[in-house]
Amino acid sequence: MQRHLLNFMLAVEGVMANRLRAVLTGLGIMFGVGAVIAMLAIGTGARQAILEQMKLVGTNNIVIRAIPPQSGESVGESDSDGKTGNMPWSPGLTLLDVDAISRLVPTVEQISPEIVMPSSVMFGSRQVRSRVSGVTNAFFELNNLSLERGSVFHDTHFEQGMPVCIIGQRVEDRLFSGTDPIGKTIKCGKTWLRVIGVLTRRSASEEALDALGLRDYNDDVFVPIGTALLRFKDRSRITKAKLGNGGRGDNAGELENYHQLDRLVIRVRNVDELRATSGIVGRLLSRRHREVPDYEVEIPELLIAQQQKTQDTFNLVLAAIAGISLLVGGIGIMNIMLASVLERIKEIGIRRSLGASRLDIVTQFLFEAVFISLIGGMLGILIGIVSARLITASADIPTVVSGWSVIMAFGVAASVGLAFGSFPARRAARQDPIKALRSD
Repeated sequence: MQRHLLNFMLAVEGVMANRLRAVLTGLGIMFGVGAVIAMLAIGTGARQAILEQMKLVGTNNIVIRAIPPQSGESVGESDSDGKTGNMPWSPGLTLLDVDAISRLVPTVEQISPEIVMPSSVMFGSRQVRSRVSGVTNAFFELNNLSLERGSVFHDTHFEQGMPVCIIGQRVEDRLFSGTDPIGKTIKCGKTWLRVIGVLTRRSASEEALDALGLRDYNDDVFVPIGTALLRFKDRSRITKAKLGNGGRGDNAGELENYHQLDRLVIRVRNVDELRATSGIVGRLLSRRHREVPDYEVEIPELLIAQQQKTQDTFNLVLAAIAGISLLVGGIGIMNIMLASVLERIKEIGIRRSLGASRLDIVTQFLFEAVFISLIGGMLGILIGIVSARLITASADIPTVVSGWSVIMAFGVAASVGLAFGSFPARRAARQDPIKALRSD
């Protein structure tokens, strides 16, 4: 033990005697370790962002969105040549589609329809702009939403279209400011609703929401879907005003949104059945909508998987850059240590003549190589942490520097020192003591 301690002290003295050379030698290790830390920080941040997105959309889900008609589209059946330019009639996305999918597609585990309507929300003298969302209880489960207080909707709420609601956290903050909203009555548009529950706040970045086409549910007022259709608006209902324009608009050439539902979220039993179920549902809706493409079918999990694949490719590129930097740093250490051996042949001869073994010489030079590598590694960790923060601040890319990445960086730095310092150390140990003492 004392011999190893002596060898270590001699190695430190040798490095400190040539500080500038040691710093320049460690530059390659420093930048290599910095690249490793930054790469791992980007990878960890990307994985956390992917997990956040998975929590937002749920697993094994298929999303069907209604496509409202665009201004200027005309209504009616197209002729046999398809030259009239009129849009064929479609019933739109309705609860009948929900029933058909539930009955005819055996791989569907759960389905959640959704209606979204902008509305003003009032309590006392306070008023905010919000959205009223008509949903079923499956909506909360499929979107990984939980209640902080209160209860979910009961069967009677759906059957009778009861005026009850569940509010998001931001609606509670803006309207009630510390008062318990459970049992209170709020006014949404012209409809009075009794609050029976409050959602747990869910934090999500705007980038993640925009990427997945989601909205911030903290701002919503949720009502039973039957309540939304009965007490607010059923867009699929044909009114007298619509009859003059094919049942779809109030003015010629202008169409109203005729979809009863805005969105469907379908949970599939098995992830392997996502693509097949998506195709079956798409063909089913195509027949029910008379071949009118007034909806879109998405599989968020596959989109996220593709995003993860792209991110993994990017991480591999960063890993290659970090590996090249470490390789260059290791070669630099080997070259400098070989030069150091040539410069210190007489010192090696004196130590051997005083009783030092070949193992002592090998240990001394290995200690020097590892010491230089660890100095470069510590500086590289600082560079990596600073680089990760700069990447987050400038490029808006999420990064997370974890403890295990720092430990791994130390291990990499020490391993590079051992790997590239072993050859110069063995060469030093093989020196003939007599010839070494004769050298100038």
